[in-house]
Amino acid sequence: MRNAASEQPGLFDPPAVDEKIGEAVLWALGEFQSRGFELAGRKLALDRLLGAIRRAFEEFGLWPVEDSEIAEQLRSAGAEVEELPGYVAKHPFRVTVRKQLSEASLKFYKDRTEAAAAGRSTRE
Repeated sequence: MRNAASEQPGLFDPPAVDEKIGEAVLWALGEFQSRGFELAGRKLALDRLLGAIRRAFEEFGLWPVEDSEIAEQLRSAGAEVEELPGYVAKHPFRVTVRKQLSEASLKFYKDRTEAAAAGRSTRE
């Protein structure tokens, strides 16, 4: 008898990694704000967010992905993403995050960080 946990995904099944990437991007936006940077309503170069995104990918155990995939995940989270010509910048995207998304991402980051801290304290 096969169960869902041991079943190999089919050829046309969407990868579960996409959901993890979405959570990592949300965590990155919250982590960016936790460092004291303003996020809501500002148009930022994707380059400004890449440090937080790199730390989020490490936290979630993910490999780095292309800028276009990060941009797509930001769009699906609710951010406005503008693509620029490739000759303008190395990471040619501009990101604007609405207040609602910035608040939700900061809450997600804090909740996950607190849960991780609580998990570490119970193991000690």
